[in-house]
Amino acid sequence: MPPTLQDTAPRPQQEYFAHLAEGRFMIQRSRSSGEHVFYPRVAAPRTGAQDLEWVEASGHGTVYATTVMRVRPPAAPYNVCLVQLAEGPRMMSRVEGVAPEAVHVGMAVRARIAQDDEGQPLVVFDPAGREAVQ
Repeated sequence: MPPTLQDTAPRPQQEYFAHLAEGRFMIQRSRSSGEHVFYPRVAAPRTGAQDLEWVEASGHGTVYATTVMRVRPPAAPYNVCLVQLAEGPRMMSRVEGVAPEAVHVGMAVRARIAQDDEGQPLVVFDPAGREAVQ
């Protein structure tokens, strides 16, 4: 079997993917500053602190930026968005459960672990709040 992204990624990324495979959305937090960090790394970006620990993300977020990717038929359009996590960091993902054009800046979203086409875990978001019932 060919190596997967989890096998070839640096150690913090491997740990992140291992948590996802266990059904847990975890991010890092600096013990000294309390600052949350995403994407997984060995040192906090602002301070250089290497005291990062894994903590469970709340899963709450807000769409910070979004675009619709229009692809050739028969593939359907989809959105790509930047989500501001409640803990502070931003992450690139997509919102599912609504039309790509319905995703908007300021939309409340909730994280969910899904699988890509190869069966690898990844974090996607679903609408939360009023958009969830439409």
